[in-house]
Amino acid sequence: MKISDLASMEQFTCLQEKYEDIEIEAGYTSDLLSDVMGNAAENSVLITIQAHKNTVAVSSLAGVAAIIICNNRIAPEDMLAASAEEGIAVFQTSENQFKTSALVARHLDGRAAE
Repeated sequence: MKISDLASMEQFTCLQEKYEDIEIEAGYTSDLLSDVMGNAAENSVLITIQAHKNTVAVSSLAGVAAIIICNNRIAPEDMLAASAEEGIAVFQTSENQFKTSALVARHLDGRAAE
């Protein structure tokens, strides 16, 4: 699944579109940024409710390619500016982390979404 595949899903709104459309190889769900830094795989998508600039910094260190912010949390402008500088796509969804993780997992496994 590529990042653009996330952008085409009706569940997600793309908030930051300056990214290279690479293949997403994994997903990681966490709100604890030290956990993300130590465990998220490179070229993964981070599923979280953490909507702030530090989420981008940690994602950059971990090699995360995209961030999905759940529960309609608002991404502040400094977060979006930082993600544009780093080339990390940012999406927003009204869904919770559980449903979002399941949806992303199905797409990563090559199965059709709901």
